Formats: sequence, structure tokens, C-alpha cells
Amino acid sequence: MASIRILGTGGTIASRSAGTGGLVAEDRTDDLIRTLSRRHTVTVRDIMVSGSYLLQLSDLRTIAQAARNAVLDSTVDGVVITHGTDTMEETAFLLDLVHGSPKPVVFTGSRRPADAAAPDGPQNLEEAVEAAASPELRGTGVLVSFAGKIRSARGLFLASTVAADPFAGGTEVAHFIGDSLHVTARPLRPSPMRMPSEEFDQARVSIIDCALGTDTGLFTYAVHAGADAVVLAGTGLGNAGPGFVEAVQDAVRGGCFVVLSSRVPFGPVVPTYGAGGGVDLVRAGAIPSGDLKPSQARILAALLTSQPATPEQIHRVLTAAPGRQGGQSG
Repeated sequence: MASIRILGTGGTIASRSAGTGGLVAEDRTDDLIRTLSRRHTVTVRDIMVSGSYLLQLSDLRTIAQAARNAVLDSTVDGVVITHGTDTMEETAFLLDLVHGSPKPVVFTGSRRPADAAAPDGPQNLEEAVEAAASPELRGTGVLVSFAGKIRSARGLFLASTVAADPFAGGTEVAHFIGDSLHVTARPLRPSPMRMPSEEFDQARVSIIDCALGTDTGLFTYAVHAGADAVVLAGTGLGNAGPGFVEAVQDAVRGGCFVVLSSRVPFGPVVPTYGAGGGVDLVRAGAIPSGDLKPSQARILAALLTSQPATPEQIHRVLTAAPGRQGGQSG
């Protein structure tokens, strides 16, 4: 039997129908744990009760600090965080960047609300608690447990708006067969970064879509409005249209970091094309995001620029992409 701390933040798992007003997060964590099998000892704390689409960077810092406090508690073996799916990929990734404890931190949530005829939250929470309690998952960082699958936070993204198993990307670390947890891989863990400071709350990082025919107007506006960094959601391997090379060069000269990502769901940024493509964007000062997609590249850029970091440090962190360590079953 393990001792698990459950931190509640809201999301669909804590939501109920408000009639024509739509779903509203209102359940406290004490309500969520009523269906648990109690195979493990659980303690709970509500951090907030909110839809994750409403969260700000300051809220992510609050969640990160609560998780840090929980793992520092010698009586706690693992942590579960209930969270909305809309922005789970951002919050989980921030925590993964700063998580230095071997204790598992596991995010979960639901696609159906608490008052649905067949809510999926109770089963997801049961499995997340089991994952957080598993000795085999110690040292694997921050994970997301959903619909019987457990994935690493890094590289994770919401791939479906309605599917019961909505996430893709990352490394599948484990899965459930019935009630049995089977560990299949261990992500390589980079050194933890410093916890976000109050400056993180005010970090201004914009994502600019480089879709076909897009001009540089929004990019230039973001830079002139005081962005600390801009993430380009490039096409393909990491490309952008006419005018972006010059715009990136001007932004970097003015002190704004530019990160080159890709709108493609899978695969790393690999600057390959000239004539204004990824090769020229990097020469102009853009930093390739490696395997990070725009949403997670934005969180990393916000953390780095708020510390602050040099272009060389940002490049080093972005290119130090952890992979997976051995496939082991358990």
C-alpha cells in the first residue's frame, strides 16, 4: 500500500451540467475520490476548481509549486493531479521540466463529466493512483494516465476533441491490462530546471501560425508589442513563407527570441530547405524546437526567458531531447 497525494485543479472530471450554460467545474477532490477502491492511502488538496482553458501561467506556477511541496513530503510516495484535457499538455510539460524527484507525478482527467450516465473519470483516477503508487514508475518523471495508457508528458498532445483516449505523442510508458499495470519503457530524464519564478507569470510568448499565404503582420505585431519570444508553427520540417526570414532577423536583433516549431503532429523540426525555408530561418536566428510542438515549445520558452536564459542556453535545452530508455515489461 502506497500513500498518494491527489491535487485537484478542476476540468471535466470535476464538471457538471449547468443546463443551457454548458458544463461547469464545481466538484471538489473529496467528491472525486468517493469511488476509489482504497487499495492505497490517499490524501487530497484542492488547488483550484477551473476549466483548464481558463488557466494562466500564474496558475501553472501554483500547480507546479503544489506538486513540489507534495513530493517533498516524506509521507507521500506519489502524486496525482486532476486536470482538464484542453491544456493538460502544457501544465504536465512544465512540471516535467522542473521535476527532480523520483516520485511519480501523474496527471489524469476525463472526457465525460461527473454527472454523465457513464463517467470515465472514476476509472481514470483509479488507474492514475495505481500508476503513482507503482515502484516501477519511480524516476520516470511526469506522466499522463488516460483510458488505460500512461504516456510521458514531453511530446504529448491532445489529438482528438471527443475520443475517450484523446492523447497522442510522447512515449507510452505503461498500460493497463485489466487491473494489472505493465511498464513498457522508461523515458530518459534530463536534469531538472529551476522552478518558475513570479516573472514566469508575466512571460509573453506568442505562437504564430505559418500557414500557406500567411504574411508577417501578426509576427511583427507580437514582437513590437513586447513579446519575450515567438514560436513559429511552421509547415513541414519547419518552414515559413515569404518575408519571415527578414522578420525573424529583425526580431532577434531586437532581443526577441524566435523558436521554430512545426504544425505537423509527429516528427522533429529538421531545417532542410533554403529559399526562405528552415535553413534560412535558422541562419536568421530562429532556434529549432527539436521534437517539441508549438504548445510545449511555448511553455519552455516562457520558462527560459523568465529566468532569463541566453540564446545558447535555449538552443541547448531545445536540442537536448530525451528519448526512451530500454523497453522493459513489468
